[in-house]
Amino acid sequence: MTSLIMAETVRDEITQLAGSIRALERQLEVALAKRRVELNCVVHDGIVRFEHVMTAKHRLLRARLLSYILGARPAMILTALVIYALIIPVLLLDVFVAVYQAVCFPVYGIPRVRRSDYLAFDREQLAYLNAIEKLNCAYCAYANGVFAYVREVASRTEQYWCPIKHARRVLGVRSRCSSFVDYGDGDAYRHELGAPRHDASMGRLSGRPAHVRLD
Repeated sequence: MTSLIMAETVRDEITQLAGSIRALERQLEVALAKRRVELNCVVHDGIVRFEHVMTAKHRLLRARLLSYILGARPAMILTALVIYALIIPVLLLDVFVAVYQAVCFPVYGIPRVRRSDYLAFDREQLAYLNAIEKLNCAYCAYANGVFAYVREVASRTEQYWCPIKHARRVLGVRSRCSSFVDYGDGDAYRHELGAPRHDASMGRLSGRPAHVRLD
């Protein structure tokens, strides 16, 4: 009985800590919004606007394209070719994961991840960036957006099929891992898979397919 009470206490503590992290993330968003106001930046319907004075100041900070190219070291130009070659696997990953969740998630009853929530192309509106810098920023936004989108798809899949915490510390742990059952808690694992599961971050009930044996 004492061990059960201790386990419940630890789970409650983990839940509270996860809630605190989400609260801090919301506070960070508020702080970033305040900083945008200080920079005379307004975002409306995905469109970023600066005051004319600020835009003129930005244009003065823009590096001339020819000087930017000539100032680059040969090694940087060569590595840029390697970096941009990754567009092929990133595009393939983007397509394959989109097909995966379109085919599989309806079967599992898992809400699909909105890809548009993870891709933001707004840096090209910055007047202090030249054409190459804007291209670089668009590429980074796409690649990192795809990785974040894929990570969420994988995280929802993990929550459905294998909601178990890891025994050792792992860097970059997925946000919903705090709701997973404890490592080594077989009873909780079987109970979790045997009953419909609800998670606010996934927005609906989900349960194991009937053909999966739990004995």
